[in-house]
Amino acid sequence: MSHQVPEDGTLLPLMEEFYTIQGEGYNTGKAAYFIRLGGCDVGCHWCDVKESWNADIHPLTHADQIVANAEKYPGKAVVITGGEPLIYNLDYLTSQLQSRGIKTFIETSGAYPLSGTWDWICLSPKKFKAPLPGIGSVAGELKVIVFNKSDFEFAEKYAELVSPECKLYLQPEWSKAKEVTPLIIDYVMAHPKWEISLQTHKFLNIP
Repeated sequence: MSHQVPEDGTLLPLMEEFYTIQGEGYNTGKAAYFIRLGGCDVGCHWCDVKESWNADIHPLTHADQIVANAEKYPGKAVVITGGEPLIYNLDYLTSQLQSRGIKTFIETSGAYPLSGTWDWICLSPKKFKAPLPGIGSVAGELKVIVFNKSDFEFAEKYAELVSPECKLYLQPEWSKAKEVTPLIIDYVMAHPKWEISLQTHKFLNIP
């Protein structure tokens, strides 16, 4: 990456930010301000935001400005996603959000060291770049995207690494939903520790 992102996390490559309804996982249906950071080397072929991969095309934005933008909205929860947001030091951004009474949620593959202080951690591991040891124990939610049948075995592998309180979700990959959703339904009925997560924002036609 040719962007010189400061190690203190005061400047971050901001791809987009918007106020919406959280569409998937444990916090589905809640109003939230989404902050999508650019930069990812995990390389999921089915990624629906491949334009997030190259951090250099997204402007370095001061964390204070991001916080000020988030503060304008009545929903006091922020979801930090990517790309892979943990490429960057998120200590400063999350401390500034929390000092203003804004809850901090993250969605991460876990492939980079955990930084930031979080009210909710969604671990969404990917086959292409495994999570680092340790993040599973602090995740509130494990969300595995199901693209084909082998993903169930992959999901169980990571279910063994999270805490007993961690919520377990299987989510159909959008382009394969017709094919894999029936498999997920059968799997959850046979293994009821899992729940189904759907990308409800796509049904609602919102970002």
